[in-house]
Amino acid sequence: MARNKISVIGAGNVGATTALMLAQKELGDVVLVDIIQDMPQGKGLDMLHTMPIYGCDVQIVGTNGYEETKDSDIVVITSGLPRKPGMTREDLLKTNLLIVKEVTEKVVNASPQSILIVVSNPLDAMTYVAYRVSKFPKERVMGMAGVLDSSRFRAFLAMELKVSVKDITAFVLGGHGDTMVPSVQYTTVGGVPVKDLVPKDRLDKIVDRTRNAGTEIVKLLKTGSAYYSPAASSVEMVEAILRDKKKIFPCAALCQGEYGFKDLFVGVPVKLGRKGVEQIIEFKLSPDEMAALQKSADAVKSVRDEAEALLK
Repeated sequence: MARNKISVIGAGNVGATTALMLAQKELGDVVLVDIIQDMPQGKGLDMLHTMPIYGCDVQIVGTNGYEETKDSDIVVITSGLPRKPGMTREDLLKTNLLIVKEVTEKVVNASPQSILIVVSNPLDAMTYVAYRVSKFPKERVMGMAGVLDSSRFRAFLAMELKVSVKDITAFVLGGHGDTMVPSVQYTTVGGVPVKDLVPKDRLDKIVDRTRNAGTEIVKLLKTGSAYYSPAASSVEMVEAILRDKKKIFPCAALCQGEYGFKDLFVGVPVKLGRKGVEQIIEFKLSPDEMAALQKSADAVKSVRDEAEALLK
């Protein structure tokens, strides 16, 4: 039986870390692509040398072209400029749109049956660009954001309550930015609603820290942005798809009426399986959270409209 094939476009911090984690989990053979001459080849070879240590029987290939990506099952797109201090995700729009557009065209040409996971920022708009350019069915294009934001929320709650992260279930919905909506209503600790365990003032601070977690890391690093957690989040999505786990994750998916949104990629709970986004799960949100989600969707729509204008 042939192994799965996963291509990672962009061999920077996020892409390279994603490639290594994919290989460590033996999810399939990995192709790492970047335009910088010889760099992905060097990183790929270095990673390949770690496989005997981990006992993982997969191949890792670095390349500057797309021939090696042919017939990939999943393509993870991390290409684009990272955020720098003082830069919003929207500041990246024009530059990264051109990059994601070109990458998507090449990916589609090499792997017309693949599933696309977009990690490039501004996330929701770049996922829309990949969808428009690829002309793939909506279930085969998605953005990685909610898995990451929910993990950050869970990490902060575990720190606050001094409990295992395994006991915390959390959903962060909406756009991948300052308007994201950590859903307190559907966040539980060992099945107990989090609002029964954390005082409201503390919970509000944790929600706010979650919203600004990416910016917090950018400020601390000074010369880049987060990459371990985005990579791990992408790998979790790949695993759910390739192993047909039917896991429920918040992802940027194309809503066509769900939650009242139309033609919009925004973070909502989805079921991930072998076909990609197999279902958007509609939760009944409280009026406050629904209003916050609407506000977030409006912000996403504004950037999407900007991207649409640039695509024409």
